[in-house]
Amino acid sequence: MVDRASLRQCLHCGRLVPVDRVQCPNCREALPEVRVAGRAAAAERPSEIRRGLLAMLLAGVVHYFSGGYSAMNLPYPINPVITVYLSPMLFLSGLGLVVYGFFTWKKD
Repeated sequence: MVDRASLRQCLHCGRLVPVDRVQCPNCREALPEVRVAGRAAAAERPSEIRRGLLAMLLAGVVHYFSGGYSAMNLPYPINPVITVYLSPMLFLSGLGLVVYGFFTWKKD
C-alpha cells in the first residue's frame, strides 16, 4: 500500500501520482517540480532580530508613557516597578534577541 503523504494530485487528470514522478502515468502530461516548503534555520534568524527590535521599541514606549515623560496624563497611577524594573528588563531582553540573531546570522 502506498502512503498518501508520498502522493500528489495530477494537475491535468486529477488522479494521485507518486511525488517522485515527472510525468503522470495516466494522462502522460508533464508534472511540475514540487518544492517542499519548510522553515529553515536561516529563515528564522531575521525574525529573531525583528522580534528583538520590536521588544526594544515596546520597552521604549512603555517607559515613555509610564515614566511620565509625555504630556498626556494617564487616568490611573502607574506602579514605579514598571519603569524601574520591567521596561528596562524588556529592553535588555530585546537587545539580547538582536545580538543572538546577529551572531547566528553571521555564523553561517
